[in-house]
Amino acid sequence: MTTLQPPAAAVAEPAGPPVRRTRRSWTGWGFIGPFVLVFALVFLAPLAYSVYLSLFRTQLIGGTSFVGLDNYQQALQDGQFWDGVLRVGLFLLIQVPIMLGIALLVALAIDSGRLFGKDFFRIAVFLPYAVPAVVATLMWGFMYGPRFGLVGDINDALGAKLPDPLSSDLVLASIGNIVTWEFVGYNMLIFYSALRVVPHALYEAAEIDGAGQWRVISAIKLPAIRGALVIATIFSVIGSFQLFNEPAILQKLAPNAITTDYTPNYYTYSLSFSGQQHNYSATVAIVMGVITMVVAYVVQLRGMRKGA
Repeated sequence: MTTLQPPAAAVAEPAGPPVRRTRRSWTGWGFIGPFVLVFALVFLAPLAYSVYLSLFRTQLIGGTSFVGLDNYQQALQDGQFWDGVLRVGLFLLIQVPIMLGIALLVALAIDSGRLFGKDFFRIAVFLPYAVPAVVATLMWGFMYGPRFGLVGDINDALGAKLPDPLSSDLVLASIGNIVTWEFVGYNMLIFYSALRVVPHALYEAAEIDGAGQWRVISAIKLPAIRGALVIATIFSVIGSFQLFNEPAILQKLAPNAITTDYTPNYYTYSLSFSGQQHNYSATVAIVMGVITMVVAYVVQLRGMRKGA
C-alpha cells in the first residue's frame, strides 16, 4: 500500500530565524547609526566638499570653471607652500623630541615614588594644558616683547641687550617654547597613565635580581609604555603639521618675522579668507592632509615594529 507524500511546501523550513537575524542586524545599526551619521556629517561631507572645490577654479573673467588636477599641479610647484612645509618639518624634528623627552622625564619622576609632593607637581605640570592656546600665545607674546614685555623690562633694568625672541631668527624657537609649555603636561599624563598599569610583579622580579633604577627604566618601564610613546609621537607630529594658532597670533606682534604663509595651515587660511581663493585653499589643505597622513603612518610603522 502506498502512502501519500505531503507536498513540498508543507515540509518547508519555517521563516522564523531569517526574520530574527534581520531584526538583530537592524538593532546593531540602531546602535551605531548615530555615530555613522555624525561621522558622515562632520568628517566625510566636508572632506568630499573640499575635494570637489579643489577641482574648480574661480577667476574674475570666466567665473568658476572645472580645471581637474591643475590646482594640485600648482600646489606641488608652489614655493610658498613648500617653504611652510619645510618650516614645520624643522619645527617637528626639534620641538617634538624635546617636548616628549621632558614629558617622559616628569612622568618617570612622578611614578618613581621618590618625588616629594608628586600630586602637586602632576597638577602643576598639567595645568598649562588647561590654558587656551590663544591666551597662552598672547601671554608669551607680551613676555617676548622687547619694548613692552618681560624682555624689554629686563633690558631696561639691567642695561642689557637680550636677543629679540620675535626676530626672524628666533621666532620659530619662540613658538616651539610656547607649544612645549602648553603640551608637556598633556603628554606627561599619557605616559604617567601608561606607567600606572605596569604589573608590579615585574618590579618585584627586578628587585629580586638586584636591578637598579636605570635598569628598571630601560628594561621594564620604557618597553611597557612603548605604545603610549608611539601614540604621543603621532599626536605631536599631527599637531606640528597643523601649527596655526601661535604664528597667527604672534604675526600681529612680529609682522616682519611671520608672514601669512609661515605655516601650511596659516597659508591655507590666508588664501581662503584674505585672498578669496577658496578652490586653491582647499587644494593646499588636501595636499597637506595627505602629507600629514603619510608621515604619521610612517611614524606608526616605525614605532610599532618589533625590535625598533
